[in-house]
Amino acid sequence: MGTVSKALSLLTYFNHGRTEIGLSDLTRLSAMNKATVYRLMTELTESGFVEQAGSDRSYRLGPQVLRLAALREAAVPILSVSRRVLRDLSDETGETTHLSLVQGSQLNSLSHAYSPRHATKVMMEDAEVLTYHGTGSGLAVLAYAAPDFITQVLAQPLQAHTAQTETDPDRIRSQIASVQACGMAQSIGGFEADVHSHAVPIFGPDQQPIGALAVAAPVSRMSAEQKQLIPEALYRAGQTLTHRIGGSSPASYPQNAPG
Repeated sequence: MGTVSKALSLLTYFNHGRTEIGLSDLTRLSAMNKATVYRLMTELTESGFVEQAGSDRSYRLGPQVLRLAALREAAVPILSVSRRVLRDLSDETGETTHLSLVQGSQLNSLSHAYSPRHATKVMMEDAEVLTYHGTGSGLAVLAYAAPDFITQVLAQPLQAHTAQTETDPDRIRSQIASVQACGMAQSIGGFEADVHSHAVPIFGPDQQPIGALAVAAPVSRMSAEQKQLIPEALYRAGQTLTHRIGGSSPASYPQNAPG
C-alpha cells in the first residue's frame, strides 16, 4: 500500500458513531506504526482533509472533504437522485431501503429511507462500511465487478459478523454465480442477525457496478407476498436509478426481475 493509499485509508475509520478519533485509537484501528500515523495525519491536516479539535486534539474530518463531496455530487448527483427512488421503494415495500457506493476497496452506505408502516424496522447508518461477502449489497456488486477486484476482495480476511456469515471464498464465488444468473443478491443474517436483505447493482456509464440498492427487512416479515413484491419492486427501482444517473446495465444483466 502506497503512502497516499495509507493516508486515505485513515479517513475510512470516521463514521457517525466515531466523528472524532485520537492518535492512539487511529494507531490501534489501522494497525500502523504510531509515528507513521502521526506523519500521515499531519499531512492530511495541512491539506485540510482533517483538523484537530478539543482539549485532547482528536482528529475530525476537515473542510476539504466537504468541498470534494460537493463537487462529486455536482458531477454525479447520485445522492439527490437516489432520495426519491429510496423513498418510493420504501413506500412500496414497507421496509427499509438503502443505497451503498463503492469507494476504493470499500462499500459504504450512502443514504437510506424508512417506512412508517411498521414500528419495528431494520435500522441503518449513513457512511457505515459494509462488507462485500456478508451483505446482499456486497454480493450484488461482486457479481458484476472485474475478476481482479473479486479476487482482491476474497483474498482478504473475511469477518464473520454472525453465525450465518459465509466466509469460505469458494462458497462465496458460488453465491456470486447465482447472483449473476438472476441479477439480484440475497443475504439472510449475513451481516446482521434476523435481517433478510435483497440487493441489485447500480451501474455507471461504463456499465461497471458503482454500488447497490437494497431492501432490508426483518426475517419474521418475509411472507410469501413480500418475497414476490420486494424483488419486483427492487429490480424496477435499480433500473430507474441506474438510468437517472446516466448509467447503463451490461448486456449480461437480466432484462426482467427474478421470478
